[in-house]
Amino acid sequence: MATASKRFWAMKRTANGTAYNLYGPSTAPLVVLIHGLGLNRDVWAQTTPALSAQYRVLAYDILGHGETPPPAPRPTLGLLSWQLASLLDDLGLRAAVLVGFSLGGMIARRFAQDHPDRALGLAILHSPHLRDAAAQAAIVARVDQAAGNGPASTVEAALTRWFTDDFRQKNPDIMQKVRDWVMANNPATYPKFYRILAEGIDEIVAPHPPIACPTLVMTGDQDYGNGPDMAHAIASEIGGAETIILPGLRHMALMEDPATTNAALQAFLAKVVPHG
Repeated sequence: MATASKRFWAMKRTANGTAYNLYGPSTAPLVVLIHGLGLNRDVWAQTTPALSAQYRVLAYDILGHGETPPPAPRPTLGLLSWQLASLLDDLGLRAAVLVGFSLGGMIARRFAQDHPDRALGLAILHSPHLRDAAAQAAIVARVDQAAGNGPASTVEAALTRWFTDDFRQKNPDIMQKVRDWVMANNPATYPKFYRILAEGIDEIVAPHPPIACPTLVMTGDQDYGNGPDMAHAIASEIGGAETIILPGLRHMALMEDPATTNAALQAFLAKVVPHG
């Protein structure tokens, strides 16, 4: 078993290599947590305790991240959706509410399109929609930078985008933890996953048929890459979707202000899959 300083609960692994943790009552509704680019399942360390008393919570490392090996072929959004379906199959789990952060939100949307009967609901956190030309050029430039110089070349700018200035200054230990997560990525595969974040959005915009499950779309009003306009655009394509804009927060609200993020998730889950 990994030490508590490295893992917030014991890791397991499927036959095809996906590292995961499953926690909470076995008979409770299932909630799957999907992390973002360059991160791993430990990003949910402050979310899982808030949810697992009432729900069964599954957190896993997407392909090429954390303790899950990269795929042999070039990764695609469809492949990441397949990984999640395969993980649920391996665990004998049928359907779940998906909580996806950033790239994880893209995976959740693609999974809901590929397997609509298995997505009970979606919580899409700080995730992209179509970008304007300048924003698209900027993210493609970051992909090229990462391809040429590795994760180290982009991580400091990412921390600035992800956390407010005050929080970064007061929490150097958290900054180092997130920096270490990003720096641990394989420099040969990291840009390939980054390119999905940059170029995979066309697969999930205006889906046909449209996503029909209950949906929460949430972001921070200072999330410059995945801000309120994008959140409202995502919600506009999903009937009945709810949008929450968190004031004074950037991309990593789930770590900077977990209480606010968790409260919104708990309220959404209580409506979608009541726990009794």
